Amino acid sequence: MFPLQTVLFPHTSLPLHVFEPRYRSLVADCLAGDRELGIVLISRGSEVGGGDQRVGVGTLARIELASPLPGGRWSLLVSGVGRLRVVEWLSEEPYPLAEVVELAVGPDGVPTEGAVAAARAAVRRTRALLSETGRAPALGSETELDPDPAVAAWQVCALSPLTPFDAQRLLEIEGHEARLAEVTELSVTLAHDVVRLLAEGG
Repeated sequence: MFPLQTVLFPHTSLPLHVFEPRYRSLVADCLAGDRELGIVLISRGSEVGGGDQRVGVGTLARIELASPLPGGRWSLLVSGVGRLRVVEWLSEEPYPLAEVVELAVGPDGVPTEGAVAAARAAVRRTRALLSETGRAPALGSETELDPDPAVAAWQVCALSPLTPFDAQRLLEIEGHEARLAEVTELSVTLAHDVVRLLAEGG
C-alpha cells in the first residue's frame, strides 16, 4: 500500500517520485511481481516517516513505467485500475500492508453522455475562472476524454480542480451518474465562489 496526499481515480494516471527507503522496497517487490499496489489518501499526517491516518477506500494501481534514478530512487507512472476498500491494516514493515477487497468501478453501468458533458462543462468553466486567479490552469482545447463514457466519467473527476477530500468523496460514491452529479455540483459551487472573489477584486 502507498498512502499519498492525493487521490488517484480509476482510468487515470499519476506520476510518482519514490525516494523513501520503504517505498523503494515496495516498488522493487511490485516490479518483481504483478506491478500492482494500492493507493489511499492520507487524511492526516505526512507521506514521509509513517504515523499518518488513512482513509478506507482507495484505488488499485498498476505501475506502467518505472525509471530508476540515482540513489535508489524511482520515477513512476501509475494508472488506476479499480477501486478497493481496506478491510484491515496489517504490518508497516517493510512497508504498509493491508487486507483489501476490490469494489465495483461503476456499479450502475455506463453513464449517459449528457451527464458526462454537463460535468465536463462545469469543470472547464471552473478551471477557466481559476486560471484568472492563477490557482489552476484552464483546460486546453486539446484536452480529450475517452470515447467510453464510463472511462470519461473518471477522467472528468481527475480534471476537476477540487481538494483531495472532495476528490475522495467522488471516489467513494457508488455509481457513475451520482458521481458525475456530485462533481458537477462541486464545480458549480466553486465557480460561484471564484466569481464572487473576482468581483471583489481578489
